[in-house]
Formats: sequence, C-alpha cells, structure tokens
Amino acid sequence: MIARCGILLFTTACCVTLAASTGVAQSRRDAAGSPTSAAVPRSADGHPDLEGVWENNVATPLERPRQFAGKPTLTDAELNTLIARARQRFTADSDAVFGDSFYDLLAADAGPVGLGATGTYSQNWLPDRYFEHRTSLITDPADGRLPTLTAAAATRLAAAARRQPPASAADFSLPNRCISFGIPDLFAAYMSVYRIVQAPDYVVIAMEKVHDARVIPLDGRPHIGSAIRQYLGDARGHWDGDTLVVETTNFHPNGNPMGGLFNRSSAGLTLTERFRRTGPDTIDYSFTVDDPAVWTRPWSATIPWRRSSADILEYACHEGNYSMRGMLSAARAEEGAAR
Repeated sequence: MIARCGILLFTTACCVTLAASTGVAQSRRDAAGSPTSAAVPRSADGHPDLEGVWENNVATPLERPRQFAGKPTLTDAELNTLIARARQRFTADSDAVFGDSFYDLLAADAGPVGLGATGTYSQNWLPDRYFEHRTSLITDPADGRLPTLTAAAATRLAAAARRQPPASAADFSLPNRCISFGIPDLFAAYMSVYRIVQAPDYVVIAMEKVHDARVIPLDGRPHIGSAIRQYLGDARGHWDGDTLVVETTNFHPNGNPMGGLFNRSSAGLTLTERFRRTGPDTIDYSFTVDDPAVWTRPWSATIPWRRSSADILEYACHEGNYSMRGMLSAARAEEGAAR
C-alpha cells in the first residue's frame, strides 16, 4: 500500500509520493482574482455536484506579505516574476519549504537553503504549488492580514511559547500527536486532499490528514448540546442557492489547530464555511472565523480547490508511534544538557 508521510518536523523517514515536484503551476483565474466561468455540474436533486477528490496546493499565503501591503492583486508581470523565481529556486533537490513559507520566500526574493551534509526533507516530495494573482487568502479584513488577538489570547500564546520541554505525549500539540489537524485546513500542499461524498440529506468530507471525516447533516436538525465538545466541532449544513453553507460549533476547549498552521481558537469558535462549485475542476472554499475570545473581530478567507488527479492515500502519521518516543527522548536529553 502506498502511504504518505506523517508529522513533518519530527519524523526522519519519508514515505512514497506520487510525482516529483517542480513547484510551479498557474491557477485559471482572471486578473482580478475571480474564477473563470464554466458550466457547473449538478447532482440528481439539482444542487451543484461537489463530489470528488479535491486538493489545496495554492501558493497564495493566508496573510498578505508586508512587501505587498496595499496590493490585493499582482500584475501579470509581477506574477510571472514569482513563478520564474519558484522554477529557479524550488527545484527537486532543494530543501523542502512548507505552507506559507513558500510564497513568503518568493515575495522576499529569497530561496530555500541547501540540503546540507546529512540531507533533509527535499522539495522532491512535495506537490506542485499553483499561483494566482491574489496576494492573500484573507478577504476580510481588506488589508489581507489577521486581526489583532484579544489581550487574553495574546497572554495565553505568550505563555505557551515559554512552555518547558514536554513531560509526556499529552504536552504535544494535536497534530504532533496525530490526533487532528483541525479545520479549516490552512496548510497547503501537505496532504491537503479532501474527498467529498454528497447525498440529499448529508455531505461527508474526508480529509487525508489523520483520516478525519466530517459527517454534515443537511436536514435542519439543531446542533448537539453545548456540553458535548469535539475536535472537529459539530457541523450543520444547508444550501443557499448554489452554495453549500456549513456552520460548525461545539469545538473542543483544547483548541482547533486549523490545519496545523496555528493553535489560535477557543471552545467558543463558530466556523462558517461556504463551498461553491465554479467549474468542472474547481471549488471556491470560503470560511469565516468568529471567535471573540481569540480575535478582536471576525475574519474571512477564500481558498481555491482543484480537482485532484490522485486519490486519498493512507496517512501513516507516526508509524507505530516511534516518533513520539524519539521526541520525548530528545526532550529528556535537552533537560540533561541544561543541568
């Protein structure tokens, strides 16, 4: 069986990927950043057909880089410059760059470091990133940046940054423990693959990371009681014209890591997602984060999903959990060295 790699910072052995990566592709969007129009396939009940396997490999970062402040979209020339840099610098044998760091390095006219004497996780193992004219996934606030954290959230995060080496597995984050990467998945091009199965009364979204599956009722039932908390929350969906709207509440108080990008949420998070089919091979996935205990205002973003040429594969996260033992052994070694 073919498997993909698990936790990327701590495991040393990688698994099999589908193809070598040159790191570059270009999204079919117009200069204003809107999807090109195409006939939208529909299911038997008349709603847009969302079924299939989709992926998020967009290069656009969540937040607009400081270099592009005040510039929500790039010109064709600016976009082509970034693409040329990516082709030159992110070759198969260069050091792997994950998530938003890929775009941030290009915007800063920088590139990855070499593999070094002992080697590391190379770009060869990552899928192609595709480019668009937009400079941020965030659509609100208009500056393309995350809003300010509340004072309480800032204090909590500062305390977490000063945390001592982990005493047990429970001290690691949910992604590092292979429990959940959370939603929305903001970590592009790292097992960011989703299978949607659609029926009149339910939609199921299966995620490659950790094999999480979200079963979303569409029959109008209320949310479960507030005493029940889940890592992926409690989702309820409905159709608003041609858009599937999903509202999720009842998140676990340990926090939702949002694809492993950051752990900035509370049990009071309300996540509203919108899935809009924009063509034969495209879905616009938009969401709004409303979490008054963490953010001083709600914020929204849109991620273009493309139809995947592959299927969801086994996610062999810790493969027998030997990585957890290694991480805890390293923590004990750090403590011994500090004495």
